[in-house]
Amino acid sequence: MKSSAQDHLIDRIRLLVEGDPRIREKRMFGGLSFLLNGHILIAARKDGSALLSVGKDHNDEALARPGATQMIHGGRIMRGFIFVDPDALEDDDDLRDWVRTAERWVSVMPPADTAKPAAKARKPAAAKARRAAPGK
Repeated sequence: MKSSAQDHLIDRIRLLVEGDPRIREKRMFGGLSFLLNGHILIAARKDGSALLSVGKDHNDEALARPGATQMIHGGRIMRGFIFVDPDALEDDDDLRDWVRTAERWVSVMPPADTAKPAAKARKPAAAKARRAAPGK
């Protein structure tokens, strides 16, 4: 059975990041994201393109490279995140260079706190009302 473009890209990314204990995989943005210390490094999209975190300071430099376009999410420009077309990732050296470019930025970010804080327990409204009532 023929593998999809996304599956092929995922396999190639895994080869590049295997053995790095800082990397975790997570499904998001309609694809599989590779997180470095909890931050998006690269994500493989369904069409075989990639989403990369390049940092706001390096956004324009990354956009000047062939196949790169700005990420727009909900009509909002997401500076620091770019899409790279599948054609610009065909060569293993090009993919490796994109991953290294993203890693240079993401590796200097403080680790993301991946643990969600526990929701504060709320008391039922009736209990609050009883406590607030005079003489009770």
